[in-house]
Formats: sequence, structure tokens, C-alpha cells
Amino acid sequence: MIDTMKACLSDAVLLAGRLLLALIFVHEGTTLATHFTGTVTAMAAVGISAPLVVCVIALQLGAGLAIASGILARIGAVLLGLFCLATATMFHMDFANQNELLHFEKDLAIAGGMFLLAVSGPGRLSLDRLLPLPTYVAASRNRPS
Repeated sequence: MIDTMKACLSDAVLLAGRLLLALIFVHEGTTLATHFTGTVTAMAAVGISAPLVVCVIALQLGAGLAIASGILARIGAVLLGLFCLATATMFHMDFANQNELLHFEKDLAIAGGMFLLAVSGPGRLSLDRLLPLPTYVAASRNRPS
């Protein structure tokens, strides 16, 4: 009984963590898409092209929703973890500016959380448990957490 309670608590915590990690990306992706013209203009000022902006929006929304729902969450977590590392090193390297240092550290922390999620998996409270997957993928979801 205690093991069952621990497993339920563990799955609930994984769900809460997934939702919290996904929130920032789904919100930001939605904001960028909603204000697409302004986003493209602002990103062009720092050398980022419109097609790359579209890719970033798709990544944030797609991987964010994958993590929230638990469908292909490991892949989404790795992609967003790498995205956070890229964002930190491309945009937040002015450590003399306290705000930039804070954003750099925040991006590193989110990347760490994403990589932990990629290793642990989404838990049993995820939609991917309902999908028929190839044997090699299904075996990875049954690994102990």
C-alpha cells in the first residue's frame, strides 16, 4: 500500500512538474505567434530571420504541449533543454548586467529540469501511455523511475 501511495505521489509530482515546465514555453510561443509581426521585427534587429522565428514558435508550442500532455515528452524535453542552453549563450552572456545573469541562470535551471524530465520520463499520468508505440519506445516507458 505504501508503495502504491509513493507511486501515485511520484506520478502527481511528475505531472505538476511537467505542467510547470511547459507553461513558460506554451505561453511564450502563444505570445510570439499572437504578435507575429512585432516578433519578426524585434528578432530581425538581433539577426534572427522570420523562418527561424516560425521554427522557434513551433518548437515552443509543439514541445511545450508535448511535455504538458506527456506525448513524446522526452523528445520535447531534450529539444527545449537544448533551446534553453542556446538562448542562454546567445542572448544572456552580459554577466556585468545583473538581469542578464539572472536570465542566464534561469535558462540553465530550466534546461536542467528538461534534461531530468528526459531521463525520468513523463510518469504514468501521461497521454503517451494510451498510444500504441513501437516495442523499443514502449520498453523505455516501463523503465523504473
